[in-house]
Amino acid sequence: MAGAFGFKGCQKIRGPQIRNLLEAKDFILFDCDGVIWHGETAITGAAKVVSSLKRRGKNVVFVTNNCTRPRENYVHKFYRLGFTDVMLEQIFSSSYCSALYLRDVVKVRGQVFVMGCDGMRRELQGAGVPCVEEDADEPDDATIYDCALAADVKAVLVGHDDKLTFLKLAKASCYLRDPDCLFLATDNDPWHPLSGGRILPGSGSLTAALEVSSGRKATVIGKPSRFMFECISSQFSGVEPAQCLMIGDRLETDMLFGSNCGLDTMLTLTGVSQLGEAEEYRDSELAANHSFVPDYVVDSIADFLPAFEELDDEQSN
Repeated sequence: MAGAFGFKGCQKIRGPQIRNLLEAKDFILFDCDGVIWHGETAITGAAKVVSSLKRRGKNVVFVTNNCTRPRENYVHKFYRLGFTDVMLEQIFSSSYCSALYLRDVVKVRGQVFVMGCDGMRRELQGAGVPCVEEDADEPDDATIYDCALAADVKAVLVGHDDKLTFLKLAKASCYLRDPDCLFLATDNDPWHPLSGGRILPGSGSLTAALEVSSGRKATVIGKPSRFMFECISSQFSGVEPAQCLMIGDRLETDMLFGSNCGLDTMLTLTGVSQLGEAEEYRDSELAANHSFVPDYVVDSIADFLPAFEELDDEQSN
């Protein structure tokens, strides 16, 4: 981690320090869940922060491991929650980046079996990547012993799937018996918080099941993989890691992503990870744990607003 301005990891910053940091950056990368919004509720002040950054000439990009909706739906959600100036090209989801990986990097020549939600299929189809169609005529009591398997499956892509069945898992396992069939995962998030102390199993839990049944390891496309940053670099000119700030709420995903890509990182305490966890990683004797440590910490991205007000005051004087 770069740790600009000489601060040590987990440095809690406010006002002038935030202002100086933002002035030094050209690209601001935001995670969404826990940073920009909670479900259908925007984080207080988030919309104003985003519009203020754009008004000051900053490139604002959203990088999310949530693969459940295509980017068009994200644009609608941003607008619905009061973010009226977010464009499609600013949004990089793990499903969109998976589609780019399959189309542009490995140039898959065949069908992709999707063990995931409809949003993933829509992103693949939008990129011209053929998917195995779900068989509407398949009997409800079909089993792996007697079901049909698609021909020419060259990749299996795993993501969030709230309609996962044992049969779907078995089919994916069969396709991966072919060593030339690629095994990809949109992301490796283990779980997501829900209200009332409940959790939602994440894509990582489904990937782990398929890794065990297939005896293979998946290539992860989303955070903390570098590929999402490569996608951003390929679509925006002048992206330099030293000029980027990654803002997220999850140490093992967002902070590690920033560390892997050479970006300064900021933890916001409105989501999954809390300051005590970050400090434990910082003080750990295991060097590998230091990649989870944020350079900076804020209570919320709303802490940016006083910094903007100071800039406005200076410019008006």
